[in-house]
Amino acid sequence: MREKKLKETEFISGTIRALAVPGMKPKALIEAVKAKHPSASKKDIARAAFLAVILSAEYDPDDTQTLHDLASGAGDIEE
Repeated sequence: MREKKLKETEFISGTIRALAVPGMKPKALIEAVKAKHPSASKKDIARAAFLAVILSAEYDPDDTQTLHDLASGAGDIEE
């Protein structure tokens, strides 16, 4: 079960990396991710965003900031 959840998080993280652009509002990115992963909760998306931040931090600082904004702001957005 835990491995399945990790794979789902990694899959959503990849989607986030593909969709995120600098300056994008967290709500817009969450909506775009939910369009591709309708069963993902806001919490699932936030976890995946943090994973994307961790994995991308050393490679792309601009994307990292966008992802960080999403991950830290996702808790403030109503589902």
